[in-house]
Amino acid sequence: MDDFNQVLRARHEKLNALKEKGIEPFAHSYIPSHRSNEVIVGFEELEAQERLGEGGEGEHSSVAGRILSWRDHGKSHFAHVGDAGGSIQVYFKSDLIGDERFEELNLLDLGDWIGVEGSAFRTRTGEITIRAESYTLLTKSLRPLPFGKTEENTETGGRIEHSGFADPETRYRQRYADLAVHPDLRNVFETRTKIIRSLRSFLDSENFLEVETPVLQPLYGGASAKPFVTHHEALGLTMYLRIADELYLKRLLVGGLDRVYEISKDFRNEGLSRVHNPEFTMLEWYQAFTDYNDQMILVERIVGHVLDEVVNSRELRYGSEMISFESPFPRIPLVGALSEALGVDVFHLEDEALRERAKALGLDDLDTAGRGKLIDKLFGALVEPDLVQPTFVIDHPKELSPLAKEHRLDSRLTERFELYVGRVELCNGFSELNDPLDQRARFEAQAGLRDAGDDEAQQIDDD
Repeated sequence: MDDFNQVLRARHEKLNALKEKGIEPFAHSYIPSHRSNEVIVGFEELEAQERLGEGGEGEHSSVAGRILSWRDHGKSHFAHVGDAGGSIQVYFKSDLIGDERFEELNLLDLGDWIGVEGSAFRTRTGEITIRAESYTLLTKSLRPLPFGKTEENTETGGRIEHSGFADPETRYRQRYADLAVHPDLRNVFETRTKIIRSLRSFLDSENFLEVETPVLQPLYGGASAKPFVTHHEALGLTMYLRIADELYLKRLLVGGLDRVYEISKDFRNEGLSRVHNPEFTMLEWYQAFTDYNDQMILVERIVGHVLDEVVNSRELRYGSEMISFESPFPRIPLVGALSEALGVDVFHLEDEALRERAKALGLDDLDTAGRGKLIDKLFGALVEPDLVQPTFVIDHPKELSPLAKEHRLDSRLTERFELYVGRVELCNGFSELNDPLDQRARFEAQAGLRDAGDDEAQQIDDD
């Protein structure tokens, strides 16, 4: 801690020195002409066309970014500056920027934001670099970023990267610092944006109407999950953050809209894991006049469209495994797969027998779990770990699916599907339950589970 405080004091001393020199440490604005990658690409194009200027220089440009590295060579310095386009090396020389401005470089630190003007050239080592003619301090960093360090590997002759910000939980909690230290993470954010844009363009092209439904709701439903509870002061009402968009989107179909979708934030007051977060983004859509077979085909089309647009491939590497998204995806019945894993037909097991099987596997939260939740837990433990390639799990038991239509061939089941990829459920859909009498009976069964202690069972929505 003493070393850290010493670093903080040193940075504040530099801040005061900058102010004494009349240098604004927190600039009002600076508009760069290019991003770093644009400078590099532009130089390479001029180089290929043999149109470089005198001394092999590219066009004059300016960039703005964070100082990622610094190397002192006496009368010259090299730095890497990172921006939204990547990073580029900058060459500072006293002959070009003047002795006073060169001396003031000593007041800069890793993490500071600067603007640099100059022309690009290629160093003797082959790296495209901006030869700085002037620079501007944009933001003085008063706290050091947790940059790692690079060491030479004496055995292989290569380099060993040591991250200064490697703890997964800290990285998730402090995404801003993670982005600063690991610029490659920017690709995750950019890919997410491309995925959402692609989903939206596909659904729009299929004549779906994008809508917005309430986030604060007097009743929660559409999923089996615990809600976040709040209070509306003016109305004196207990309100809930939505756990799903389903029931409000279905109201729009009742009103006459036949194709609707929403990309929304939803909230579930549950545990944290690698694949579950209390606040998450979800796409829900509803289409009249279709059943779950139609919707599985639509899911395959959507997945293919997004992959083609975003990564231009139907194959992705997930961890150590290569996953193929060529359709059609296999379909397996939930009851059949679970019965095979248990060695006995699920329908031949009473609730207590299911509970004992779950206890033997070390599963928790079983005392108040109804039959549907017990089946779900057993399936998650015994079958999900094998679902690596895209697979539709279909025909769920009725107790597990209070909003899905009864199966046309087996009244114990529903016409429901879930898409699993890489052992993770990505999608859930079904033939919608359009029989109001059956729906009320299902809601009343859920109410019975709530009375028995299942706080994730759904409420009766009379509307």
